[in-house]
Amino acid sequence: MRKKKVLLVLLLISQFIVLAQDYKFGKVSKEELKEKFYPLDSTADAAYLYKSRRTYYDYVQNMGFQLVTEIHERVKIYTKEGFDMATKAIVYYTPESGEDERVNSIKGYTFNLVGNKIQKEKLSQKSVFREQLNRFRTSKKITMPKIKEGSVIEIKYKLISPYIQSINDFHFQHHIPVKKLEAQVEIPEYFVFNKKTIGYYNVKLIKESKGGRIGDTQYGVNVFKFDEDNIPALKNDEPFVSNISNYRAGMKFELTQMNFISIGGDFKTFSSSWSNVSKQIYKSSSFGGELSKSGYYKDDLEKILTENTTETDKLLAVFQFIKGKVKWNEYYGIYSDKGVRKAYKDRVGNVADINLMLTSMLRSAGLNANPVLVSTRNNGVPVFPTIDGFNYVISMVELTNRGYVLLDATEPYSTPNILPKRTLNWNGRKITKEGNSSWVKLTSSKPAAEDNNLMVTISKDLLVTGLFRTKYFNLSGLTYRKNHNHLTEESVINSLEEKNNLEIEEFKLINENLIGKPVIRNVKFSSDNLVESINGKIYLEPMLFLTQHTNPFKLAGRKFPVDFTTPWKVKNMVSIKIPKGYKVEKLPESIAVGLPENLGVFKFKVKESGGKINTICVLQFNNAIIAPQYYNALKDFYGQIVKKQSEKIVLVKQ
Repeated sequence: MRKKKVLLVLLLISQFIVLAQDYKFGKVSKEELKEKFYPLDSTADAAYLYKSRRTYYDYVQNMGFQLVTEIHERVKIYTKEGFDMATKAIVYYTPESGEDERVNSIKGYTFNLVGNKIQKEKLSQKSVFREQLNRFRTSKKITMPKIKEGSVIEIKYKLISPYIQSINDFHFQHHIPVKKLEAQVEIPEYFVFNKKTIGYYNVKLIKESKGGRIGDTQYGVNVFKFDEDNIPALKNDEPFVSNISNYRAGMKFELTQMNFISIGGDFKTFSSSWSNVSKQIYKSSSFGGELSKSGYYKDDLEKILTENTTETDKLLAVFQFIKGKVKWNEYYGIYSDKGVRKAYKDRVGNVADINLMLTSMLRSAGLNANPVLVSTRNNGVPVFPTIDGFNYVISMVELTNRGYVLLDATEPYSTPNILPKRTLNWNGRKITKEGNSSWVKLTSSKPAAEDNNLMVTISKDLLVTGLFRTKYFNLSGLTYRKNHNHLTEESVINSLEEKNNLEIEEFKLINENLIGKPVIRNVKFSSDNLVESINGKIYLEPMLFLTQHTNPFKLAGRKFPVDFTTPWKVKNMVSIKIPKGYKVEKLPESIAVGLPENLGVFKFKVKESGGKINTICVLQFNNAIIAPQYYNALKDFYGQIVKKQSEKIVLVKQ
């Protein structure tokens, strides 16, 4: 019987793989439309039934080579949560000067099964919208018509680029499964690219060759093919992931040289080292050129320097001045958008406008300041020297005999060496006006820290009342201000009450706008849900509403690292006054647990003293990143935390 069941499952899977092999655009089968769920992952809200990409070089007379990418995608929508797959944004390069990339030949259909007939709805050009994202990027937004559960949507388009040096990354794995993948890139012999596999799911590369022609001249073409069935989704099922896209299967191409000597052209090399990349960026008029400008802030700087003479005072004064002078428009970029003079005048600019301005002003104040190139957390980690690998810039000041300070004036709540989370990714690349460059650690040596102090009493009717004080330090302080300072006090109180099941009687914030000091939150509260009485005994958890009840790590294994963004520490001190007429029958035992390689530690101690039960609990991680090989140790570590914190204090009547 068991063999028959196995054979039946294999037969069903084989039929699924064979089904609908005709991926001709505009031809969808009834079987695809009838499918109620993805056979290999019933939790999928949608799936790529077919995903095809072909990238190749096309020679145009009197224009030369251009880079062409053809896309064909067929998506099955199973649930309402999959409706977001019916909206697509195609981003392309449109500089203010120079040629634009073009998105052509957009075609699309939505297929639905009505009765026993296939209903086919054509994408209208009225549903294709053009949106200017910034000075360099534009988006074609496509909204597919008549979407419902069970729909199949199909889209096809062509991206044509005059920028032949850059092949967009190939992505093989997504947040939904891919039933059938076909992809290839065709590269003439005149171009040499580095290739880098990314992600943890292996898609086999097949290399072939064919011929090409320019007039009477023949040349060789290297063809790299990828053909794969049933690629599983890579889902972000757990917390502490910086950018899930960093771990999706794919292939990166980076141009290292162009050699047209055989047909009377030039030989050029590109991005051969991080040093060359840094120099190339610095030479740009929108980078180094903007750094050299200083006249527009001269009068304001003179006023600042009359009151600030030491290195530290100059640094802090200029930093605070720029933060207050120019507001960030939420645009990233390593190049100035509107130019530093205009950004200064208009009091608004992109990342580069603001932090290049900051760097220039710090230099003019006599400080050793340089820009630092950054790839933000949502941009991924550059795997080899590439200009496109960086999308952000901050400022760095090297103090006399006192190390260095990193600054980001786009973030109102940042302080020296406490950068916003978006920048804390890998290392930054410092570049100097002399053309030198080097790596810089971005993560602060100061851990994000939170101290909780909880003092409570228990009435005879088991009502818990008390005071709750929290201090937020470093990145924790920045994060609290960023998440709460724009909210009303009422909404903050309501959120805190709902989260911890409390009734808040008094609420006070201290230092919410004093950026250099920790945020302090004082709360007076009561709750009738923290203590349980059974057969005359009182049961309560030592940390009350601060108890961690669930382990965030549940997978059997994890292929990518746990990313906490920064080292961090939470210290909880809880004091519970023993109610009159009761005594302690049982207290949880103390424990101290460490992770391998001094990655982290958990300490928990409960003791009775002077009519009170005092608990001290410390959870500390010394590294921002926990490598995959330590995942099971981390999972067990958190398991012990949950178990220990959930143990009960037992009080009995005297």
